[in-house]
Amino acid sequence: MHIFKNPVLPGFYPDPSVCRVGNDFYLVTSTFAYFPGVPIFHSRDLVNWTQIGNVLTRPSQLRLENAEVSQGIFAPTIRYDNGVFYMITTNVSGGGNFFVTATDPAGPWSEPFFIEGAQGIDPSLYFEDGRCFYHGTRERENGAYYGDNEIYLQELDLATKKLVGERHIIWHCALKDAVWPEGPHIYKKDGWYYLLISEGGTGHHHAITVARSRTLTGYYEGNKCNPILTHRHLGHNYPIANVGHGDLVETPAGEWWMVLLASRPYGGYFRNLGRETFLVPVTWEDEWPVVNCGVGLVRLEEVAPKILGEKSQKIALPLQNNLSEKPTHMMFLRNPVEDDYSFTPDGLFVRLNKHAITDLGSVSFFCVRQQHMSFETSVRLTFAPANENECAGLVLFQNRKYHYQFVLTRSGEGANGAANVLRVIKCENEELQILAETPVDFDCVVLQISARGQELEFSYSGAANRKNVVPATETAPENSARTTKKIVLANACAKILNSDTAGGFVGNTIGMYASSNGAESENCARFTEFFYSESS
Repeated sequence: MHIFKNPVLPGFYPDPSVCRVGNDFYLVTSTFAYFPGVPIFHSRDLVNWTQIGNVLTRPSQLRLENAEVSQGIFAPTIRYDNGVFYMITTNVSGGGNFFVTATDPAGPWSEPFFIEGAQGIDPSLYFEDGRCFYHGTRERENGAYYGDNEIYLQELDLATKKLVGERHIIWHCALKDAVWPEGPHIYKKDGWYYLLISEGGTGHHHAITVARSRTLTGYYEGNKCNPILTHRHLGHNYPIANVGHGDLVETPAGEWWMVLLASRPYGGYFRNLGRETFLVPVTWEDEWPVVNCGVGLVRLEEVAPKILGEKSQKIALPLQNNLSEKPTHMMFLRNPVEDDYSFTPDGLFVRLNKHAITDLGSVSFFCVRQQHMSFETSVRLTFAPANENECAGLVLFQNRKYHYQFVLTRSGEGANGAANVLRVIKCENEELQILAETPVDFDCVVLQISARGQELEFSYSGAANRKNVVPATETAPENSARTTKKIVLANACAKILNSDTAGGFVGNTIGMYASSNGAESENCARFTEFFYSESS
């Protein structure tokens, strides 16, 4: 018997969807306003996942102009039929429901096919006898309240990429006055069609319910045991919250499992990590699915699928990256200006973009997901700010209204005139506040952010005896003398960096940032030795 640890994808990996092709499993998750969109993972055991690419890698596939961070891509579904992979999703701020196809899940994927008349969000596909059926969620006509949605189904002609035939309303929800029935997926087993959905909203009251029918178009009857999975009755002190948005898959050994989203609050009911991907076993009784039989909950440790073998669980991300090439797991905020980024053997050069991290434009921000409650992250920065508008450094980002900046900039307020300074800036509810500032005099500087739960520390070290700042277009001396670590700010509070406070649906990201804050600039910053790791 082998034990695995949940979540199987820690950090901001929400709305998981999974499919199996032979002995291989493939999984996708939402990315909202980050680019590239929809990471795709491969596994042979449902526990150890390796990212093999991203589905939406071209601006022509994913338009994110002026998108708030919780807009963009909602709830992708991955399915496979007759040699072709399908990923269907919603770009809520850029065209609605669409799908792309590929014969190799690692890509490349096709240009998007937007589906005319496909209302609402959270689309999924079901294939049977050479036909394809679209199902999604939309507002009910004459709905009684906000979030009064329904699940509908209609055939999708893959040749014309159009919905055809009659539209069927197949289910509303399991519970009276439930909000946001969404995330529908259809499966067929033992002569029954099963419809799995979530309801109650994607926050604390999230829940998974199921209905079934002898015919694809209904009538669907709800399970008398609904909801078949929820944690909303466990209170705010339970370590796993807001479980929902599940997708079922059968293993080659005949076991059934569900991938789903949930969050791990810490330091109180604060969900900085966002919604993560968990795995839970499913059995069948009386021709209904039972989630984690005898337990009925998602646990942090679980007995693994029979196919796991002797392997240990992998670390999801590499600890350190020298940024000589673009890492698959890292993301930009919205569509990047490609000319602003240059990956070279000497590191990543980022041209200062006029957009600030507080703007809705194509900000120069390249990031990873926060995956742990306590972590260390650092980067070596070589940068010569020309004026007070220019800055570069690290940002711990929830959204443009709630984040922390740790940046090198220029200040004219020093005792001897203008000087380079390191600043820690808190943005809370759109208001910027300089929490700490210290002058620096180095060829290059190593910036570090440490988190111990909800407490943050900002520190730096650098090369001593600076005479001239090394321009970002040159190579800084890596073997110059190093100063010891100096703390700029300790005991900063990270509790503002969660969706309960900041709104929206995303988890935190941590990344490299450069901006001229509205001014024209040809300056650039060089980033090397980017590091992220869990800390005790």
